Amino acid sequence: MTVSPSVHIAHQESEESRIRTDLAACYRLMHKFAMTDLIFTHVSARLPGSDGHFLLNPYGLMFNEITASSLVEVDARGNVVGDSPWGVNWAGYVIHGAVLAGRPDVNCVLHTHTRAGVAVSALECGLLSISQHAMEFHNRMAYHEYEGIAEDPDECARLQADLGDHNAMILRNHGLLTTAASVGGAFLRMFNLEQACRIQLDAQAAGTPLSQPPETVCEAAARCFENSTENRPLGWRALLRGLDNEGADFRD
Repeated sequence: MTVSPSVHIAHQESEESRIRTDLAACYRLMHKFAMTDLIFTHVSARLPGSDGHFLLNPYGLMFNEITASSLVEVDARGNVVGDSPWGVNWAGYVIHGAVLAGRPDVNCVLHTHTRAGVAVSALECGLLSISQHAMEFHNRMAYHEYEGIAEDPDECARLQADLGDHNAMILRNHGLLTTAASVGGAFLRMFNLEQACRIQLDAQAAGTPLSQPPETVCEAAARCFENSTENRPLGWRALLRGLDNEGADFRD
């Protein structure tokens, strides 16, 4: 059976519309769950069949202002595509362009500068496997040393190498990064990572010895997270319903 060009184009437009809606929802959820840093962090989503193009937040809007139509398309060199009145944060292009170019299995990259995330990024010990939230990342966390504001394209290769095939990375003295094949998957992974960082800091602040589960238990829990892929779409749909019930205009 031959698919007509018009049907193919309509499918592409439908897919882009879905991705835009999910990405706009992700920005709203980052605002809702206090994972923003004014206008200075970013989430990206790959546009399928577009030769390396992806969507980023319009630089200058707060995350609770972002809508599906306001998201900015950029090409593989960081050029804005189309007639958007907004530009993009160049550091956002460097980080997200590097990850998306190096990981064809990744369709969404989420980067934060939260207080807890930056605090853990500055700890020599990094993230500790002391909570169930942290177990998802046991032996599965990448680290990238701080090189200053991420505006140098030369850093891209080092970001790619440090991330490897992991889906979470701590950018030392900087913040957190998660990836996934979907926007919802990347957000839910970041939610767990953010919670793990907050819990760790609370536990360390108590000033008493920490309880560390055995390696075998930690590894089994990590594998359980890997095998529970059906939970992510379920959780994402629940989050979208919550936004819709609040009357959010993220779909515009």
